[in-house]
Formats: sequence, structure tokens, C-alpha cells
Amino acid sequence: MAVRPESFDTSFPMLIRQVPRAWWNPDLHAWIAPREGRTVEALKRLFGTENLVFEKEHEAPAEIPADKIIISRHADKSDTLSIFVPPLLVPQHLATVKNIHGRRWNATQKTWEVPYTKLTLRFLAQYLPETAHLTFTPDDNIPEQSAFPVRQALPWKEGPVPAKYEAAVTALEEVLMLKRYSWRTIKAYKNCFRQFIRHYDEIKPSTITRRQIDEYLLYCIREKRITESYQNQILSAIKMFFAEVVKQEHKVIGLFQPKRPQKIPQVLTEEEVVKLLTAIDNLKHRCILALIYSAGLRLGEVTNLRIGDIQPEGRRIFIRAAKGKKDRCSILSERVWGLLKEYMSIYQPVVWLFEGQTGDKYSDRSVQAIFSAARERSKINPLATVHTLRHSFATHLLEKGVDLRYIQDLLGHESSKPTEIYTQITRKGLDKIKSPLDDLTF
Repeated sequence: MAVRPESFDTSFPMLIRQVPRAWWNPDLHAWIAPREGRTVEALKRLFGTENLVFEKEHEAPAEIPADKIIISRHADKSDTLSIFVPPLLVPQHLATVKNIHGRRWNATQKTWEVPYTKLTLRFLAQYLPETAHLTFTPDDNIPEQSAFPVRQALPWKEGPVPAKYEAAVTALEEVLMLKRYSWRTIKAYKNCFRQFIRHYDEIKPSTITRRQIDEYLLYCIREKRITESYQNQILSAIKMFFAEVVKQEHKVIGLFQPKRPQKIPQVLTEEEVVKLLTAIDNLKHRCILALIYSAGLRLGEVTNLRIGDIQPEGRRIFIRAAKGKKDRCSILSERVWGLLKEYMSIYQPVVWLFEGQTGDKYSDRSVQAIFSAARERSKINPLATVHTLRHSFATHLLEKGVDLRYIQDLLGHESSKPTEIYTQITRKGLDKIKSPLDDLTF
């Protein structure tokens, strides 16, 4: 439905933004909101029933197409577009939207804000040709690229990258998108590469030498004290730029790869798992952590589960586009299925198995907060994290005699090498081994 004030009111935009899924349509000069009960209730609450005049049914107000991603002009910013992704399209298209250069999430409006540029429009035409629905006619004189300020990179914060070097970051981003890397990987590579070209502020990126690459890595190791894992990430970003963007692969052939430390992961005992789960009173929270442990899921995998991914007939959980964009199946515990049936009958999720307050999928940070609170209450290993439940799942299966190959498949490991680390953790048989010192008399 279209919503307009009868007269000019400076407070109207602030109030209408509180209506779920409301967006500004510049062609109609009106705010558009879904024709549904909660929209009417929100309008009554915000403006009062006596101040509302509803349109006649034959006027056929504009509706939000349920099968389209809505792109509209921003209500307040002339250089910005607003993108609304309907919940049913989130699983298929959210990763694509997150790859738009300069995108930002507007938590209040539940929309993505992107630069109003030719680059953005080309991206939408190429990657969402059938799904993107523009509510306006694009201008001819819009800029080629964005003037959005660049996000500061981690793990250390610095000022924005000079615009003249941002073109190199954009070129790297486009190559990664063509290779269909995940948005998380693209974000990490861009941050690493920005820090690299910032280090050589006055040098054109394509002219940086092999010696300067090595010197930068030494600087990061000595001054920034980066980890081996982060060093590998920096190397990967630099290699991608020189090999694929500027076609100077000779500069990165033979770069020294750091030796990864062989760390044994933290694992909970079965007794600690029981203490952790019984310390949680909230049914939804208990379901989340029980599901992670019972199926060996990663944090992002449990928050990405949809209702249809739970397959009780085959006692399976379907995990789509997990690490490395690989689908796999894991086991569905009978006890967890009992918890899930009770949970779904009470919470009645629509799309995602675990939904947030607004109907979006549950956030990773919320799961981490649930685990941290339960860990404190149960007084278990203080070093444990959500991922510790996955390690515990694998270790406990190994101790129960499950073949390592099956565990590898359940965890989604491409190679058996990562799975073999659990043989160093298991305590099976250790209680029967006697120390040679016990046979000595002294």
C-alpha cells in the first residue's frame, strides 16, 4: 500500500521508517509498505486510528513483488540506492547482494544501502537480471564509481585508502567475484590488500617489486605480530592481485609460506556437554547448541539452516554451501529431533530454522553470546568456544569406535589429514597404559 502524509510533516519520515519493510518510491512520491495486518497495526500505533484514511480497494496501490528484489532511490541520500531482499529470496541471493561494492546494511530499515553508480547498475544487470526490480528510471549523469568512504580494515585500524589506489582493490574484487569466491573471502582479501598498498603509499600497486612484498611481510611479522593464518591470508590476496589482475605472476612465485603450528583443539568431556546444555533454560537456545554438538556443525552452518534442511525421515541434516561451497549431510539425533519438534511448535519459524526477532536468520554473534553465558553458568572449560562443540562431536565419536572415514564425511573434510588430529585428543585406551616410572623402585 502507498502511504502519504496529507500535509508536510518533518517527523513523518522518522515515523514511517518504523513500519516493517516500508520503502520510498520516488516515482509515486510515497512510502510503500506491504498490504498486511501488521502494517495496519503499525500505522495505527504510530499515527493514531483517527488520523488514517485508507485507500479504496479499486485504487490498486503499489505492492512489493514477493519474487523480486526491490531497488529504489534512497529517501534521504541522492547518491544512494536502497535494496530490499524479501525473506524467501535471502537464501539464494543474499551472498550476491553482499558482493556489491560499497554496500552497507541499514538495520533500522532492514535494507541494503549501495552507491547509486553505473558500476552498481551493471552489477545488478549482470548478476540479478531476472530478479532485480527497479522502482525508478536511472539517470544518465550518475558517476561511474562510488565515493563511499572505505571501511577500515582489521586487524589494525588505519585511515581510508586513497581513492587513486582504490581502483586496484576494485579490480581485485571483480576478479574474486568472477571466480565466485564467497563474500566473506572477498571481504578478507580486500582488507589484506588495502593494508598492503597503504604500506607503499606513493608507489603504484602494479610496480611494487618482489623484494618490497617480502619486506612488507617481514614488517607485519615483526611489528604487527600477525599469526601464521593471517600471514597466509595476506599472501593469498597479494598472489591473486599480481597473478590474476596485473598478470605479473613472476613476482609471487616461490613466496615463503609460513609453517602452520600443530595445535590440538579444545575438547569438552561428555559430562561437560551435559552441564552446558542443562545450564540453558531457553528451549530455542538449547536446541541451537545441542544441534551443533549432535551433528558436528560449524557456527555459520547452524545459523544457515532452513526448515526443509531437517530431514527426520532419513535422520539427516542437509548442510548447503558449507565451507568451500560444498553441500553435505550430517546425522540428526533422535533427542535433538524431539527438541526441534517442540521448538517449532512453539516458535513456528517460517524460512530459517532459527530466526531472529525480525524474521531474519539468527546471527552468529547471538549464538556466541548464548554459548558464553551457558559456559559461565556451567563452570566448564573457560577456553571453550562454540567451535569446541564440533571438536567434541568428532572426538566422542572416535572414542565410541566410529571409523575415521565416517567422521571425515560428517565433518565435511576434503582430506583425512584435518580429521586425524582427533586421534591425538582421544583418551580411549589411555587409562590402560602404565607409565614406566611406576615399575621402578626408588
